[in-house]
Amino acid sequence: MNRWLAALPLVALVALGLLFGLYALNRNPEVQPKALVGKPVPDVVLASLEDGREVRVREALKGGPVLVNFFASWCAPCEIEHPVLMDLQRRQVRVIGIAYKDAPENTQAFLTRLGDPFSAKLVDRDGRAGIEFGVTGVPETYLIGADGMILDKHTGPLTDADAARLIAKTGR
Repeated sequence: MNRWLAALPLVALVALGLLFGLYALNRNPEVQPKALVGKPVPDVVLASLEDGREVRVREALKGGPVLVNFFASWCAPCEIEHPVLMDLQRRQVRVIGIAYKDAPENTQAFLTRLGDPFSAKLVDRDGRAGIEFGVTGVPETYLIGADGMILDKHTGPLTDADAARLIAKTGR
C-alpha cells in the first residue's frame, strides 16, 4: 500500500502531462484571440506623449477609420514592423500609436531614431489600456471604424500584406 502512495505523485504528473499534450495537439497556434472585434473601442484615458495631457482614446479615434498600434521601444518585433508603419504614414493612413508599458523618454528616443509614423502618440505606462483592448503582446494593431467599432485585430509585426488587408477593410 505504501508503494502505491509513493507512486501517486508520479501518476498525477503523467496524467497532467497527457492532458497538456492532448490539448497542445488539438490547439491551432494560428488562432489569435479577437474578443473585442465587433465591439466598441474601450473608453480609456491615456496621457499624450508630447505634452502629458490626458486624452480620451475614443475622442482621438474620431474621424476613422484609423489603425491603433500598440508598440514599445523594448520590443524587437516593433522595430521590424516600423518601416511598414512609416509607409502607411507616407500613404496618409492615419495610425495612432500607444506606447505599451514603456517609459516616455524611451518611446521618444525610439521614434526619434526610427521615425514617427503616428498621427497621435499615447502612453499606456501601466498596461491597463492594453488589458482593456485585449493586448496579448506587442506589437498589435487594431482597425477602428468611423463608428468607433473595432473591425479587426492583427497580432505580431505588420507586413506589407497585413497592412494591405487591414486597409482594404476600410474601403480605401
